[in-house]
Amino acid sequence: MKHFFTLMATGLILSSFTLVLSIDDVVNALKNGDSAQIARYFDNTVEITMPDKSNTYSKNQAEAVIRDFFNTNGVKGFDVIHKGENAGSQYCIGTLVTKNGSFRTTVFMKQKNDKQLLQEIRFETR
Repeated sequence: MKHFFTLMATGLILSSFTLVLSIDDVVNALKNGDSAQIARYFDNTVEITMPDKSNTYSKNQAEAVIRDFFNTNGVKGFDVIHKGENAGSQYCIGTLVTKNGSFRTTVFMKQKNDKQLLQEIRFETR
């Protein structure tokens, strides 16, 4: 019985660690303007909101849209304002700094099976 509780505690700790890694990986990808790294966490469809357009895209389309946005704006960095989790979902709010100005950026991720998947990303003019 004691062994069972040890295994359960270890599993909970590891699953919590995975949750933190997912959002941190996306934050690092935003800092580096790395659309391919962000795309690793996309769900089957992703809602993307930008100053000039908003739509729901497939994984491949979403990566192309994000890549184009990063290339057009020249990412210089990303500063986290707040991040947290709620009922298996994670979110992060920050400022994406680019050569063309700053964008308030919001990322929403949701737990599906054993993975955190990116559901929505918003880039809003500051």
